[in-house]
Amino acid sequence: MKNYAEFYEKLTKPVRTRSKWLYFVKTVNSLITRIMPFIYLMLLLYLFWTQKRWTALMPFVLVPSLSFVLLSLVRKYLNQPRPYERWTISPLIIKDAKGQSMPSRHVFSAVVISVCVLRVTVWGGIMLLILSALLACCRVLGGVHYPKDVIIGYLIGLLAGSLLFWV
Repeated sequence: MKNYAEFYEKLTKPVRTRSKWLYFVKTVNSLITRIMPFIYLMLLLYLFWTQKRWTALMPFVLVPSLSFVLLSLVRKYLNQPRPYERWTISPLIIKDAKGQSMPSRHVFSAVVISVCVLRVTVWGGIMLLILSALLACCRVLGGVHYPKDVIIGYLIGLLAGSLLFWV
């Protein structure tokens, strides 16, 4: 992109001029990133309770954890700068992190958790996938990721999560 700062300014202008929208973006980002690990824990407890054996949990633990580690290694290797590092923008979400912008690990994690839930309950999984997309939008609006970061994070999350349907 020739001038991401211009694009970001146009994208966030409606949010910046409406305090309720700004509050919404920040709150949704914070809420979804906090609720997803809780949902994941509840899913694991539910699976253990209903299946009564640890082996039923293995795919739901191994797929997300191994893919998270692999994604983190790739992200560290790529070490892409964040929008606020490369461009003169004022991000809506304040973050001190440097580099490792691509792919978005928050979005990836939310999607993998959503697909884990999808494996157990279709409607719950679909709702969480929608929330994951909303999180992706908040991360871009917040200025902590480029659109490609969240799109790639979302797609890798879907790909990794789809392994649960093969196990």
